[in-house]
Formats: sequence, structure tokens, C-alpha cells
Amino acid sequence: MNNAAAVQISYFPGCSLATTARENNQSLIEVCKYMGYRLAELKDWNCCGSSSAHGIRPELGFNLACRNLSLAPEGIPLLVACPSCILHLRQAQSRLKRDETARKDYESCWGRPVDLSLKILHFFELMDGIDCLPNTTLNGLKFAPYYGCMLARPPELRHEKNYHGLMEKLLSCYGASSVRWSYSSRCCGTFLSAAKPEVAGPMVNRIVQNAVDSGAECIVTACAMCHLNIEIRCTLKRVVPIFHFSELLSIAFKTGTNKDWFARHLIDPAPLLKSRGLTGFHSII
Repeated sequence: MNNAAAVQISYFPGCSLATTARENNQSLIEVCKYMGYRLAELKDWNCCGSSSAHGIRPELGFNLACRNLSLAPEGIPLLVACPSCILHLRQAQSRLKRDETARKDYESCWGRPVDLSLKILHFFELMDGIDCLPNTTLNGLKFAPYYGCMLARPPELRHEKNYHGLMEKLLSCYGASSVRWSYSSRCCGTFLSAAKPEVAGPMVNRIVQNAVDSGAECIVTACAMCHLNIEIRCTLKRVVPIFHFSELLSIAFKTGTNKDWFARHLIDPAPLLKSRGLTGFHSII
């Protein structure tokens, strides 16, 4: 860790990490820095199209994703943290590889050739290479790993690795304990949280209830949208804190002490962190 010469990687944070999930962005950057990666955020990036554009105007969604690809420097991997964003960017790249007309339109619109060799990395892919030396930093924290549904990917990307099991492997290596539960890949309702909260609410409640029934002290998410939906749409009396995967890694790597991002959580994690002796977060403890 902490390599003398940091490896530069292009970085597409996406709308959620730039706004509602800034704590995810902060902790992810800290973790990457600790791992020896320097993230260079794409200049003037735009929304990937999200569910709305790709669902209502697919061609607009495709072009939004293509514009982001056109901003990526050649020869440098592009890191993406949001499962929805990486899905749309990889789908756009997949179409460009097989569709000559789309490539010509891309070059005409964005004024540069398509970089078909561009490697689009998910945050999990960086973490998958960690040589973990077991320790007890996370002090037995019991968590439910929640991957959501986007990492499952559609059939055209079925050969892409989904990295299910990575959160359990890494966090357990650093002293946490994962629970067995039934909702690790269940949809949280995604954009229905805004369009039809009466539909998303019960979906979220079932996820949280299953985590509680399984003995989890918290839920760890792979997706910023999932994190937001679970926090704002859960109406159960008994809830558990929701952490971004990068936040717990920041504790495990001891890079997250005295940071303020935990104050942004709607479900206060302070009591749980205190009970496990995970102190040092001055903004909430």
C-alpha cells in the first residue's frame, strides 16, 4: 500500500457521488490514495443517462454515455464507482465495438476516434487485487453485504465479472463478520423511489427487515443509489446503519479517522461505531 509512485487513473464519479453520496466519493478517494492510485476526475463529465434517459430515450442515453467516453484520456483506465453508470458506459462501449455506423457518428460528433481499448474499471476491480493481511481492525462488526441488482448486468455483458462475495472477503479479512441473508441482490426500487415511492418503500422495508432478522448490525452497499433509497424510504421502527463499502474500507485502512462524511448519514452510525470501538470520527462521536 501507499506506493511511492502513485498510478494515475481517470475517474468518473457520476451524479450520485458528486451530490447525494459525497461521503462515498470522499472515502473512495481516500481508499484509492492509500492503495497507491491517483484519481484524475474527467473534466466536464455529464450524467450517464441514468434510468430515465435510457428508458425513455435510449439514443439520448447512448449519446450521453458516449460523450463521457470521449473525455477519457487514451491509454489510461477509467474508474467508475456506480453500478448503473458503469453498466451504461460499458453498454455504450460494447455497441461502439460492434456497430460501425455508431463509431462513425461518434467520431463526427465528438471529434476523436473511438478508443475501443479503453478499460472501464469498477471500484471493485481495484479492490479485488488487494493482498489482505488479516487483522481485527473492524472489531467483529456484523454486516449484511448488499450488492443490489445492477451488478448482475444484462445478457450482452454476461461475461463480465460481477464481484459478488468481494465485500465479504475483504471486510472479513479486516475483522468484520458477514451474515447469511436472502436479499443481497434484491432491487431497492432504484428510480421508483422518486417516481413511485409507494412502490419502493415496501421493497426497501423487506430488505432492511431481512438484514435485521439475519442478525446484521449494519448493511454495506455497493451502490450509492441503493444506499440513498434504503436510508430515505425505510419506515421500519427498527433500522440499522447503512455504510458505503468504501467507508468501511477507510476504517479498515485507518484512513478515515477524523473525517466528516459520517455526519451525512440519515441513520446515525455513531452508536454502532462506538459499541465496536471504532472511534475517532469527530463529526458524529
